[in-house]
Amino acid sequence: MAEIVQQRIEDRLPELEQLERVGLFTKKEVKSIIKRVTALEYKLTRLIVNKEDFIAYIQYEINVLELIKKRRAHIHYQFKREEIEYPIIHRINSTFRRATNKWKDDVQLWLSHVAFCKKWATKGQISKVFSSMLAIHPDKPALWIMAAKSELEDRNSSESARHLFLRSLRFHPNNQKVYQEYFRMELLHSEKLRKQQKDLEKAEMDLGEYEFSPEILRGKLAEVVYRNATGQIKEAAFVISLLNIAAIFDFTKELQDTILQDLQTNYTEDSFTWDFMAKRELEAPGAGEELQTAKGRASDINRREERCCQVYEEGVKSLNSESMWTCYVAFCLERLKRKTNVQELKEKRQERLLGVLQRAHDSSLLKENYYKNWLQILLSSGDTEGAASVAMTATRRYSQSVSMWSLSLQTLIQLGSGEIGKHFQDALTNVNPKESLPLWQLQFQWSTDNQSPEETEAVFKRGLLSAVAAVAMETKESYLDWSYSTGGYKKARKTFTSLQENRPLSKAFFTRMIQIEKEQETPKMHNLRDCYERVLQEFGTTDDDLWLQYIQEELGPLGQPENCGKIHWRAMKFLEGESVERFTSKYTLLQTGHL
Repeated sequence: MAEIVQQRIEDRLPELEQLERVGLFTKKEVKSIIKRVTALEYKLTRLIVNKEDFIAYIQYEINVLELIKKRRAHIHYQFKREEIEYPIIHRINSTFRRATNKWKDDVQLWLSHVAFCKKWATKGQISKVFSSMLAIHPDKPALWIMAAKSELEDRNSSESARHLFLRSLRFHPNNQKVYQEYFRMELLHSEKLRKQQKDLEKAEMDLGEYEFSPEILRGKLAEVVYRNATGQIKEAAFVISLLNIAAIFDFTKELQDTILQDLQTNYTEDSFTWDFMAKRELEAPGAGEELQTAKGRASDINRREERCCQVYEEGVKSLNSESMWTCYVAFCLERLKRKTNVQELKEKRQERLLGVLQRAHDSSLLKENYYKNWLQILLSSGDTEGAASVAMTATRRYSQSVSMWSLSLQTLIQLGSGEIGKHFQDALTNVNPKESLPLWQLQFQWSTDNQSPEETEAVFKRGLLSAVAAVAMETKESYLDWSYSTGGYKKARKTFTSLQENRPLSKAFFTRMIQIEKEQETPKMHNLRDCYERVLQEFGTTDDDLWLQYIQEELGPLGQPENCGKIHWRAMKFLEGESVERFTSKYTLLQTGHL
């Protein structure tokens, strides 16, 4: 081992001597480098090596490179790079290879090697790194795309990038992202050739027999990729994504028309197609004279939106599905949210949206989340009768949805409906009891605000009978709060006493009673002790904070400090696992006055 390390140190002596000779490092710094490198080399030659040791070694070498770069800039010395930087870069590449050979599955390690090669101008090495990485990780499409982009951008090699994309499609024949990037690469290649041709024509250079292929310049290779891609992946959203990529380039009018024609011919059963075709109407050019005034611009926008709606109308006739109506509603809603100072346009958008919502609902194809938007629009426009009607029909459409019932009940409460109690019963009957907690919380709040104390208490007692633990615990906490706010301390104490033995119990129920006890003018310590003893029976094995709070109460003006020792002994006996260590640490801080 020592001989190997010594040999490696001797191999780097020429570059260290050059660093000292040209004045980039001092003699003391060179000795420091040798000392540090020796320690790192010994770690890499052990029988059992760690990945962290390799990373530390590489990072140290990179830091040395960075320092050399700064020193060169400082003293304006740019010579002898072959004798100084090149051996270090070669050593780092070699160390990266050793690391990736040992930990082949670590993708981040491979990518770190790629990043190093890019930064330190060893781009010839990048292809080798990617080739080795893809041999180990052919199942990761993102790495194939990254390798192809590197060939195109760093090495300016469209041929190599194309070769990599074709290889990746053998492993991932149905991957949309690979096809999208391959399609984009071919268009970039065509754009680069067009630019070269333009520059050569401008310079009036004689190309001899060389000619630029007209088909490639028009993007025919990209069209081949498009045909292969749509042969494998028959989805409208994917075709639209390729069309959007083609639209970035100014020479693809013919290709765009081809894709658009395919979309309209082969994908009319997909709502994405209709949505895309409708939104294209917004981009149609308007009349120039009208656009001079705000009203003229609003009129032009309204006409475009009407044309969009005509396409959507054709869509819902051809494809009467939930996804089609969702696209239509989403479009109308998005247009309504756009700001405009022309009231007429705003009213027209609202009227259009309400009509579409009603028709989607009549077809039983309106998604649940759009009912909320519908109710908000009706309430903001003052149509309370319509809002109440929509609220009830929504619950019939989605009778098992907690969020739908909650929204409808809130609307009916806001409108002051007279049969709220019955609606709450219907809601709790229809929804899954395990999901009913939000409805119980809403009913507690409504009953507290609108019903008599007797009726509210009856609601709480019904909640206590729930078989769902979360509902029963929430009911106890709300019941205790309500008792205190309506009947004062005595009623709260009575409620607490009647419920403290009825499981399931929550910590919050007991801590709220402790808080109520403390809020009295003359708190009774024996009542506080009863609360702490009871909550510790339930949660004393895991909650170290409760024991500390109990001790702090005894150390207070109402307590008896001599009880603290007994409480501490009981805590150490009751607590389990990590809570014992936490309690010991906090108790020590408490004794020293730091808590």
